[in-house]
Amino acid sequence: MLKSVIFDLDGVVADSHPLHMRAWRRFLLTRGLTVTDEKLAFVRDGRRKQEILRFFLGELSDDQIQAYGREKDRLFQEEVHSLRTMEGVGELLDELHRAAIPTAIASSGSLWRVHHILNLLGLRNYFATVVTGDEVRVGKPHPAIFYKAARQMRVRPEESLVLEDSVSGVRAATAGGLKCLGIADPCRAPVLLEAGAKQVFPNCSDTSLSQLRKLFA
Repeated sequence: MLKSVIFDLDGVVADSHPLHMRAWRRFLLTRGLTVTDEKLAFVRDGRRKQEILRFFLGELSDDQIQAYGREKDRLFQEEVHSLRTMEGVGELLDELHRAAIPTAIASSGSLWRVHHILNLLGLRNYFATVVTGDEVRVGKPHPAIFYKAARQMRVRPEESLVLEDSVSGVRAATAGGLKCLGIADPCRAPVLLEAGAKQVFPNCSDTSLSQLRKLFA
């Protein structure tokens, strides 16, 4: 039985991937790196900031991680004026709220950035809990972040549905025994289905509470 819905943030609730890609590209240029679109796609795989930094820059000290992370956040902040919600998110959140089904955010993003985006979009009050990459010891594809979100909503993981747009996020959900609905354009849908998503939709406008409940039938 569906008792809660857990949303990833980037690419599911917030249409933020283009902003992140621009900010990461600009940051990496400051470090002397010009990266291809193919390599930059790693940014979209639901990884925590420290993992992304080490992927591109190799071994870094904790102080370097903190300093580079702040610089990337500063560059993202310069882009955030154009941020929008993903299509259909508001309507789905309203429907879940009317049905008294609690919702959560489980994002690999930093605590500051995740809350900043939710406040900027006026969505923070929809979510019973918000769990960020700063609050778990291991990130996706480990299911720790989803376990924590479910625990804070006082539901069992198997009673929760996750909406994800990344392979690592889908794998994290399925590894933890949570059902997962993919959010991605048609060209990326096959990789999410292969990772374990039950279905894949281009955005939340194609979903409804009745459809979500059918996944638990």
